[in-house]
Amino acid sequence: MGRPLDLADVHCLQLPDSPTIAPDGRHVVYVLRTTDADADADRRALWSVRATADGWAAPTPLTRGTADTAPAFSPQGDRVAFLRAGDGPAQLHLLPVDGGEAERVTALPAGAGAAVWSPDGGRIAFTAPVRPETDEHDPVPVTRIGFKADGVGLLRGTRQHLHVLDLATGEVRQLTDGDWDAGRPAWSPDGARLAFAAATDPDADLTHRTPVHVIDAAGGPPRRVGDGLGVAGPVLWTADGEALLVAGQSTVAVGHTGLLLQPRDAAAVARDLAAPLDRTVMPGGPGYPGGLPQLTADGATVVFCVRDRGCSHVYATAVDGSSAPRPVVTGADTVVSGLAVAARADVVAVVLADPATFGEVAVVDLTTGAPTRLTAHTAGSLPDVDLVVPEPRTFTVHDGTEVHGWLLRGPAAGPVPLLVDVHGGPHNAWSPAADPAHAYHQALVAAGWAVLLLNIRGSDGYGHAFFTAAVGAWGTADERDVLDPVDQLVTEGVADPARLALTGYSYGGYLTCWLTGRTDRFAAAIAGGVVADLTSLAGTSDAGEALGLEFGDPVIDPEAVREHSPITHVHRVRTPTLVLHGGADERCPVGQAEQWFTALRTQRVPTELVLFPGGSHLFILDGRPSHRVDYGRRLIDWALRHTTGAGGRSVTGGLFAPGAPGTRVAHPPQERAELP
Repeated sequence: MGRPLDLADVHCLQLPDSPTIAPDGRHVVYVLRTTDADADADRRALWSVRATADGWAAPTPLTRGTADTAPAFSPQGDRVAFLRAGDGPAQLHLLPVDGGEAERVTALPAGAGAAVWSPDGGRIAFTAPVRPETDEHDPVPVTRIGFKADGVGLLRGTRQHLHVLDLATGEVRQLTDGDWDAGRPAWSPDGARLAFAAATDPDADLTHRTPVHVIDAAGGPPRRVGDGLGVAGPVLWTADGEALLVAGQSTVAVGHTGLLLQPRDAAAVARDLAAPLDRTVMPGGPGYPGGLPQLTADGATVVFCVRDRGCSHVYATAVDGSSAPRPVVTGADTVVSGLAVAARADVVAVVLADPATFGEVAVVDLTTGAPTRLTAHTAGSLPDVDLVVPEPRTFTVHDGTEVHGWLLRGPAAGPVPLLVDVHGGPHNAWSPAADPAHAYHQALVAAGWAVLLLNIRGSDGYGHAFFTAAVGAWGTADERDVLDPVDQLVTEGVADPARLALTGYSYGGYLTCWLTGRTDRFAAAIAGGVVADLTSLAGTSDAGEALGLEFGDPVIDPEAVREHSPITHVHRVRTPTLVLHGGADERCPVGQAEQWFTALRTQRVPTELVLFPGGSHLFILDGRPSHRVDYGRRLIDWALRHTTGAGGRSVTGGLFAPGAPGTRVAHPPQERAELP
């Protein structure tokens, strides 16, 4: 019998990511993320694991850097390209896999991006920031939306552009230029061209259109592929070079990312190879699992990730669309992140997470789907910890919609205090996998609580209709998806109705603020990465221009966003609320948190605002380790403080009605009327 996870265990975690696999499928290199508590920083180094005559060897360190990322095997399998950040920005390095020192091969003023090898291994394409020559104190003129970015701040005219490194000469050439950003490049099979996505139109900041382009590797103007009316993400060439596979959408709208087969003919219509699944293709990214789509060794099949009921899985389908997608790696509790396909073997490398592990590197046979785990970093870093396994639950809410999620709880019988945690996005999703960013779930269960994770309307992994069900109706469409399951847990005797707490981050922070303006049933609220005022969010967030799409039109309806803004209803809030926010958040700017806190304080609602200096919107994932631990500790302390001795609270189970603060519409939990 082991001990429960403690928040301080975050400092001990070893988290693998970004696997790359040798062409023969017998050597995997990956990034291992650890924590240097003294430096209050994460460390990243490359690790290696090789196949042997009778299995796989134990993983070993490959580099000694502290910020080594984005490994990529050469086509010959003899070298690995990777990024290393030292005293300056990250630069490309090459490392022989059979021994030797890493060699730096770029020295660009603003650094380089992840390596994409040419088919012959003689060149590397990558994106890199291109900055105008300005002083940091110079005024910053702005003519287009998109002048800042979360985690960066003011861009000052910096743009990402394609570059090609010739390994024989060491020459780096910039291929693209202009007031737009180039996406990740992809080499054509003959190495003569590069494809990439870029929003090159002068009004792209208003239309959001991001077409695919092709450019000659020797230089020249980029040429648009397809009708250019959609949103393209990562691009991949077909083996014959006649078409492109694109993770994207054929139109600009809230909806699933598909796997589009786009012929190079500009007039041809793209076909979504993943459409039969009615699921989102997941190319991966910060806070989102999945991996880049890739071809198998014969070029006839494309391997990709989708999200299904909170988990991310691997599928494969014929490039020509002749067969339906088939599952490769699935499972009701399996989350895949990182995807690397061997160039000359039917093997893929992935990172698999589940309720018992925070993620382990595995190789999977594409023919059988059988995984072989190569690492045991969770057990190695936390050998005496027993993780709580979430219990899957499905709730039928007021209108017959099924809401899926997970309940974490200990062995204690009888009603216990309950924390409801709302995910962000709004189109992200909870999974049952062990979650390093939300270690407070495990710690609260150890303290005798239950934790409820719900994939409410708008969550990814439940079909297009569910994904878009809250468009134009944030808060009103999904509030009962939170409240009705709580009613059911109270009825079941699982949750104590007087000791309920609510939390969430980003969109979850929005819904936390919204719900406390709609009901007083929660004894405590903890709102993180807050959205309080949609009107100001639209004009101050680095992604604010997309808010109009969430309300059904590229042009924002001011009355709709006013009505759906928590700040409009803040006069009704009585719930003690802790507000936690990154001090440098540009996605949900810190003014949102300040506005909510100030409104609560002036109404004498018990409240506290905690700002994490330098913290971006993603600081709970990759910020200072001390900040991540502190976030969880403050959340737990607030929940305990405001639920201890709360047995005498008056709980109606109703929703506030239009009118004076405190006026409620009270209904029995199972018979609550339609919302006003």
